[in-house]
Amino acid sequence: LIGYPVEKSLSPDIHNLSFEINGIDGAYVALEVKPQDLGEAVGGIRALGIKGVNVTIPHKVEIIRHLDELDQEAELLGAVNTVKNIGGKLKGYNTDGRGFVELLKSSGVELKDKRVLMLGAGGASRAIAMSLGLEGVEEICILNRTEEKSKALAEEISSKIQGVSAVHKLCDPESYDLVVNCTSVGMYPDVSKVPLDVELLSERCVVADIVYKPLKTEFLARAEARGLKTVEGLGMLINQALLSEEIWTERDIEKEAVLEEFKKR
Repeated sequence: LIGYPVEKSLSPDIHNLSFEINGIDGAYVALEVKPQDLGEAVGGIRALGIKGVNVTIPHKVEIIRHLDELDQEAELLGAVNTVKNIGGKLKGYNTDGRGFVELLKSSGVELKDKRVLMLGAGGASRAIAMSLGLEGVEEICILNRTEEKSKALAEEISSKIQGVSAVHKLCDPESYDLVVNCTSVGMYPDVSKVPLDVELLSERCVVADIVYKPLKTEFLARAEARGLKTVEGLGMLINQALLSEEIWTERDIEKEAVLEEFKKR
């Protein structure tokens, strides 16, 4: 992992656990790379023959100019979180949104032609919204404290993904099939806060949260109390990490066992 700072990252714990469970002969380390040193660090990936790298803040956009190729989602997002070294050529990927989509699918959530409400308009919301758009959802509504940001994201989605209606004005909350909290509301230590009143949602609505500290946020707890299906944020964190491993190793990775074991730690 390269980023600045990286000392609090959970990535080494997740990947080294997965390497153990999945029988991968490898080691994963977090390396602090200052912005001015990014070019030299990328050169080091080639020179040392490092098989793969994850990229975190603040390098996700800037690293693109140092790479040879991008996949579709990295191109769409203009951001990279995974790099694969293919014989000295570096290809960039983005697994952030894809990790969330896979989590929804493995949880039995249908996405085709569904209406989605996204809470927040930051990087996570953007990645998830783009991936949901590629899955063929009918509408994505971006709701954010700053309307300018939600409008800009909605317009970007509409321009990049055909057939998806992206809006930034909240319609009837009961009309949504999926609500995703992409804000930090409810994160430790402010664990009693919720980003939206779940009483406004329909009984068919799935409620997802990308916050994973606590594992079950107050938002999810209230949704569960109403009998709504919920999806926890830790699964997204694990999935986006393990999708990187599938890119590097070109093999299927056992994700559920890693998630269950990680929860115990």
